[in-house]
Amino acid sequence: MVRAQRADACRNRDRLLEVASEAFSAHGVEASLESIAKEACVGIGTLYRHFPTRDALVEAVYRHNVDLLCEGAEELRATLPPDEALAAWMQRFVAYVATKKGMAAYLKSVVSADSDLFESSQARVRATIGSLIDAAGDAGTIRTGVEGMELLRALSGVCMMSDQPGGPENGAKVASLLMDGLRYGAPVHAEASASS
Repeated sequence: MVRAQRADACRNRDRLLEVASEAFSAHGVEASLESIAKEACVGIGTLYRHFPTRDALVEAVYRHNVDLLCEGAEELRATLPPDEALAAWMQRFVAYVATKKGMAAYLKSVVSADSDLFESSQARVRATIGSLIDAAGDAGTIRTGVEGMELLRALSGVCMMSDQPGGPENGAKVASLLMDGLRYGAPVHAEASASS
């Protein structure tokens, strides 16, 4: 019986994180906690048992979304050629930042200066994009000498377009152009051009 309760608790926590993530994206981090609990089909007491404060919930959602973003790279690597996996992850990153920007600003105002929240999250994102770049570089499908931090800075600039009219769509287009630039002059593509 204890195991069933633990499984239920895990399911409730996961469901709360999913619903809160959607609510924060749609309504900002001040979204109603009561509405989140109701949408997750749990009582408000259950929400507070898992997340005693709004700050705790926002931080948990932030970590959860970074986990999803980084873990999704494994699936992409397993199912797509290396350059396509990188391109797909870049699109996911742009979409992620476009919907989560208010969350980071909120957390910076409430998280203590010595918290490892942002440092550990950024390290995971850097490691993820670095492994995708390495795989595509090793396959010869992107140009050599690409640095993960440089590409993240470029993508961050793309993400700023979300504030403009048509932002998310424009961000996706510019991320595709970035990927075209990474492929230009790549060994595999250069060989294909030379032989045609």
